[in-house]
Amino acid sequence: MASSSAKPAPRKTGPKKQAKKSVDGPTPFTKEEEISAYREMLLIRRFEEKAGQMYGMGLIGGFCHLYIGQEAVVVGMQMAIEEGDQVITGYRDHGHMLVTGMDPKGVMAELTGREGGYSRGKGGSMHMFSREKNFFGGHGIVGAQVPLGTGIAFANRYEENGRVCLTYFGDGAANQGQVYESFNMAELWQLPVVYVIENNQYAMGTSLARASAQTNLSKRGVSFNIPGEQVDGMDVRAVRDAGRRAVEFCRSGKGPYILEMMTYRYRGHSMSDPAKYRAKEEVNKMRAEHDPIEQVRVRLLEKKWLSEDDLKQIDKEIKAVVNEAAEFAQSSPEPDPSELWTDVLAEMEA
Repeated sequence: MASSSAKPAPRKTGPKKQAKKSVDGPTPFTKEEEISAYREMLLIRRFEEKAGQMYGMGLIGGFCHLYIGQEAVVVGMQMAIEEGDQVITGYRDHGHMLVTGMDPKGVMAELTGREGGYSRGKGGSMHMFSREKNFFGGHGIVGAQVPLGTGIAFANRYEENGRVCLTYFGDGAANQGQVYESFNMAELWQLPVVYVIENNQYAMGTSLARASAQTNLSKRGVSFNIPGEQVDGMDVRAVRDAGRRAVEFCRSGKGPYILEMMTYRYRGHSMSDPAKYRAKEEVNKMRAEHDPIEQVRVRLLEKKWLSEDDLKQIDKEIKAVVNEAAEFAQSSPEPDPSELWTDVLAEMEA
């Protein structure tokens, strides 16, 4: 660790160059990469489908925001980082937890408010953490994770540990004032943070076009001299490529980077949202033409890397993992009432 006199390097003035993009389309995946991406995205999809079922059965209380449709974003970004890099996000967070390697049983148990959950049943859907996996939480307050992720990046810069923090937020949170305060600090001190804007087109029930004067969110850092780019967030290969560019940019000491992931959620904002503000035809068109999992599935079949039977077997295995998680959650006891008094005060030794 750096000494107490260490401080971030002075900001470099002048225009920044954007990380170099390929003009030939996304870099093809190897067979192993395609299969891994397929498994990871399918795990998120099946987990979220099961969570939706359990919410409908009354086994999950409070809020529950599903990630169905957006799987390529977090899977592609996770393929772009190194062990030790950190992840922090908002309340649509189950996919982020799973892809960082958190146990589906512990995640589902937390959703159901059980003792076996990652926050011992006290956090629920929007508040889970795993220091072991460098996942610094889903956060229920809109945009609250952005200054926190910026702070993690400040610690990385201060300690000179070479780590990068992925800080996820949505198109709605992009309008929060604390986001721009974070941008200013991150650029001023050249902090290693990638701001990943998951633009799923709707902030709760309001389309981006109705809520934002500047709808190209990758440009939100222009006045701070932060480079950014729009990415096809439904193509896991494009996400991985953009993620690598951004992470390398940050890790090399050039400061923050913005990635606007153009993605789409198939379900409502939360389980209580009937999503009547958009046409069914719009959702069906996205599912039919841009589904992130189907794109990988088609490539695997076309290249004869897997057969239909192989894909069915993978689906069967993943469903078994998800069902095991659901059974564990339902069999895990509720927290003891004494848990009300734990984790509310940190006592420091003199």
